Amino acid sequence: MSNRKNIMVLAGPSGVGKSTLAKFLVDNYKQFLFSVSSTTRKMRDNDVDGVNYYFLSGKEFKKNIDIGNFIEYEEVYPGVFYGTLKSEINKIIKSGKYTVLDIDVLGALNIKKIYGDSVYMVFVKAESVDSLKDRLKKRNSETKDQLETRIDRFKKELELEKLFDETIINETGKLDYSKEQISNIVNSHFI
Repeated sequence: MSNRKNIMVLAGPSGVGKSTLAKFLVDNYKQFLFSVSSTTRKMRDNDVDGVNYYFLSGKEFKKNIDIGNFIEYEEVYPGVFYGTLKSEINKIIKSGKYTVLDIDVLGALNIKKIYGDSVYMVFVKAESVDSLKDRLKKRNSETKDQLETRIDRFKKELELEKLFDETIINETGKLDYSKEQISNIVNSHFI
């Protein structure tokens, strides 16, 4: 029986480097395509609609929920939704490539429920809560209240880490080591 997978989920708190690791995968392994998530959060300066996320209004997002277009979604913060459109996953599966998702922890668990053994789940975290706070502060995209909400959420997400196939501690200044770990996962479970 093969242990080969076709969906890699990178999940963990905001600010730990999931997007950086997903970009590394797509840039260095042509077999992988990034599944673009949808969100109602405001665009940041470097965001590109349809590349980083599909930026939807709250009304558009809720309409997609109502008609069943999401494979998973969650209100991650009050009034801020994130989700994965079924059409994104189906498009990648039809292409014959591997899917990489950069999503929240509960979304990852929902993907695993639906796709089962074809999913390899990687929990990505910072080396400490203080390190995560520093990263989020440097990003300068959250208010003090939003920052505290993200930290509280991180502490709750850590309780679910044991449900993942593997954990990568993406330490500040050691990105190359995290990339090496991702490469090892690809070589062991995908190609």
